[in-house]
Amino acid sequence: MHRLLVALLAALDALLAAAVGLAVVLAPLALLWVFALGDADWSALWPAAAAVWHLGHFVPITVTLPDTYLAATGVDPALATFTLSLAPLAFAVFTGLFAARSGKRAAESGAALTGWLSGSLVFTGLAALVAVSSSAPLVSFEVWHAILFPALVFALPAFVGAATGAWRVGDDGPVDRLRGWRDRMPASWAPVPTLILQGIAVVALGLMAVGGIVVAAGLLARGQQIIGLFQASNVDAIGATVLALGQLLYLPTLVLWAVSFAAGPGFAVGVGTAVTPAATQVGAMPAIPVLGIIPEATSPWLLMLALLPVAVGALTGWILRSQFPERDGHTPVGPRLTVALSVAVLTGGAGALIAVLSSGAIGPGRLAATGPEPGPLALALGLEVLVGLGILLLSPRPPRSRRGSAEIPSGSLTSERERERELDHDEARMRWSGSAPAAPFAWAVGSADDRAHIDAEDKPAGDRTHAAEADPPAGPHADDDVQARIREAWARMEPLPREWGDGSGSDATDGRDPRPVD
Repeated sequence: MHRLLVALLAALDALLAAAVGLAVVLAPLALLWVFALGDADWSALWPAAAAVWHLGHFVPITVTLPDTYLAATGVDPALATFTLSLAPLAFAVFTGLFAARSGKRAAESGAALTGWLSGSLVFTGLAALVAVSSSAPLVSFEVWHAILFPALVFALPAFVGAATGAWRVGDDGPVDRLRGWRDRMPASWAPVPTLILQGIAVVALGLMAVGGIVVAAGLLARGQQIIGLFQASNVDAIGATVLALGQLLYLPTLVLWAVSFAAGPGFAVGVGTAVTPAATQVGAMPAIPVLGIIPEATSPWLLMLALLPVAVGALTGWILRSQFPERDGHTPVGPRLTVALSVAVLTGGAGALIAVLSSGAIGPGRLAATGPEPGPLALALGLEVLVGLGILLLSPRPPRSRRGSAEIPSGSLTSERERERELDHDEARMRWSGSAPAAPFAWAVGSADDRAHIDAEDKPAGDRTHAAEADPPAGPHADDDVQARIREAWARMEPLPREWGDGSGSDATDGRDPRPVD
């Protein structure tokens, strides 16, 4: 595909990613403006939508409550200005997936760098346009944050997608040189880089599945409390819809919190609070219905959740172990140990990234710190996954040759020997028919040792003991004995089918008897 067309398609992908994300915010807010607020100021709709979109791309938002609101609600004026930085990760997940797809498609079209640069530059320009056009007195943010953070959310996944696509199809550049360097590695070490990347991908998917399972279980177990908080909020249908959509946008954030909860370190919902499988210590929390999923007390049985990351590591080790090449009947320990440690270290880094992305402030005062801590989560996930990897990736197992020989039935050796003997007879017939270039008498007049071996194999076990005594001694009559055996062998052979000929309707000997006379 032409590079200009790849660049245009990547730019279109960036435009759609930004437009869809903004539309998801604008549509419900517009309905709220029409049906709930009535004569609200429409000039505030765009800044409000842009603020939510920026927050979803990790841009901290500073909110300043108006004096009329403070007077009506009795809120302490010291809490009138606060920061919101806990991102609704649904926006970032959508943008990242869209960007990765765009980068992969550009790489498969043969212009990975062009597509990545075009899409990243267009998305950065759109983020800058949204930032400079959405200033408002009640909501403020740093302009460079509003440009840089959304650009990184698009550019980094697009680069990963482009690199993945280029690795699959080649790029006649650095990716091919990297592949050549890998191919020049020793045979036992060549698959190590690929297995490390595959391992961290499997671990990441497994941990997201663990988080989803924990969230689903919490929603089922604490459903009544969540419904009670919905009823206590005393909102109408429109308010309940907007509240449900807002919580849905934070669903990926809850999944990451659940991963930290299952791993052991847990998370915080305010300064001085902790939600862990071992204990739960929370104070007054905001009346957000989905926060009803947090248990008021924990059971010691919840500590068993730490086995889920271990199981993810064990599953990853089982998948990777089957892809290691064996050498001299066993798999070398060095490559397996390198893969296990590398995947564990990368998992720890992923745990720290999870904590950073799912932490932030959700309000003033003690609500300025929510989410997991990077250090404890990275250490816990790295060690748990390493234990699971070590169970199946580093444990010894019998060599493949032993495993294969243990599965052979007792009578299969005899059947294999008989099958080889039949193949030898078929090969001799094909040579006589002219379909093989070997000498026609190669089978019939083999060495005396070969003929003795074949005769010994064909004889019953009792006759093999006296085989050496039955053979005539070498002497002047040895040639006569050989000729007699040849005639006897030819007499026992079946006549050649006519279709074994050269395809002209006649056999390879033109009707003549191919058997030797003397």
